[in-house]
Amino acid sequence: MAKIVILGAGISGHVAAAHLRRKLNKDHEVIVVSPNSNYQWIPSNIWVGIGRMKSKEILFPLAPLYKKKNIGFIQAKAVTFHPEGDAIETKPYIFVEYVTADKKGQQEKVTYDYLINATGPKLNFEGTEGLIPGENKAYSVCTYTHADHAWEGLNALIQEMKQGKKAKILIGTGHAKSTCQGAAFEYILNVEQELVKHGVRDMAEVTWISNEYKLGDFGMDGMLLSYGSMTMKSHEMIEMIFEDRDIKWILGAGVNKIEDGIAHYENLDGETKSETYDFAMLIPAFSGHGFKAFDKNDMDITHKLFKGFMIVDADYTPKPYEEWSVKDWPETYQNPSYQNIFAPGIAFAPPHSISKPRTNKNGTEIFPAPPRTGMPSGITAKIVADNIIDSIKNGKESREHKGSLGNMGAACIASAGFGMTSGSGVSITTFPIVPDYEKYPKTQGRQLSKTFGEIGLAGHWLKLTLHYAFIYKAKMKPFWWLIPE
Repeated sequence: MAKIVILGAGISGHVAAAHLRRKLNKDHEVIVVSPNSNYQWIPSNIWVGIGRMKSKEILFPLAPLYKKKNIGFIQAKAVTFHPEGDAIETKPYIFVEYVTADKKGQQEKVTYDYLINATGPKLNFEGTEGLIPGENKAYSVCTYTHADHAWEGLNALIQEMKQGKKAKILIGTGHAKSTCQGAAFEYILNVEQELVKHGVRDMAEVTWISNEYKLGDFGMDGMLLSYGSMTMKSHEMIEMIFEDRDIKWILGAGVNKIEDGIAHYENLDGETKSETYDFAMLIPAFSGHGFKAFDKNDMDITHKLFKGFMIVDADYTPKPYEEWSVKDWPETYQNPSYQNIFAPGIAFAPPHSISKPRTNKNGTEIFPAPPRTGMPSGITAKIVADNIIDSIKNGKESREHKGSLGNMGAACIASAGFGMTSGSGVSITTFPIVPDYEKYPKTQGRQLSKTFGEIGLAGHWLKLTLHYAFIYKAKMKPFWWLIPE
């Protein structure tokens, strides 16, 4: 009998648990450890943050579902990793700390045969001085509670604008190395449309602030897109959208301090500047959770498991940007030192950024970290689950299932306004996620027939359909596995 422990119940952790439980018989244990009591469909936080959905529409409690599906659930957070066991416990284990009221603070060993680290990122708000969700007129949509608070703040400002107040709205990234520009992009487009619907668009100045070198970089070094019958660069597409909606932009900005209604930042020219606002939504930097690891003799071996995020089968050899390659990216998301430990989704340490690193004259690095959210998180989780399933069933290690971000495509439907007849969505597909400049030298590293963009009402319908489809899938309802990751 095998025991598989999964840390985290986000997209990666939940997908892995669902596939493992469906394909393994009940002699094998599948246990999820997560401090969160609810599953949330994170892509719809955008709509919670503009008041078009209630948070209860994008979440559901995990415990009843896992009990029904024979998946163990421990509401706790991982503390330390012990991949060799110790002098008393011969099996590998993790220490977890309970977060529920009845056991809060208690720690316990949880042994495993296979461990999937799907903890995702730590939302590193403290990495930017003063960037605290709900304080200093700055908000977040990274969680449903953050999104609830963002709508409260935005709605209050809208009511003031209806009374004649002129306002400045600032949306984008809140750190020089933030990722998840896509979420901020969705939010700014939705906020702009809400201002129109509430009749106050002329009362607001809306500004995008980002660590991107060009619009539409999204941490993926931009894209060359098929757009209808045309071919255009992603920055040209986003410029067109922003100009159409009268959204201003500030690029190459490393936000480093937030005060009440003021965002301070450095730019790529090394200048120190500030931008005032009445409402801001700024995505924080993502970081690892700071886990520690110890061997059987209680010696610190954190360096074998973590490089900020978890070390996997990537090539982490330091080298100049010009020598980076799609071949550097992992395929099985397996830790090389302890091959029964895996890290899909955001939990794995990328070998390098995808966008070109840029440093200003002050020595400040200002460029996006590589995105690994959404579709890639689900795909990599399924790859890990399938390899564990095959290993258990075959009685020997199997790594037949592979998928690098360098040979994997992704589709993103970015909401650009909510409404069955007035909504809009920007539909973008890209292949591969990490550009392959050797294979596709003339099209910015991507296959043009699989990299395209469209904007319109159909995009909103598709985004809304996916919301309900993935909630259905996450609840493991009949034939859920037919819905692709």
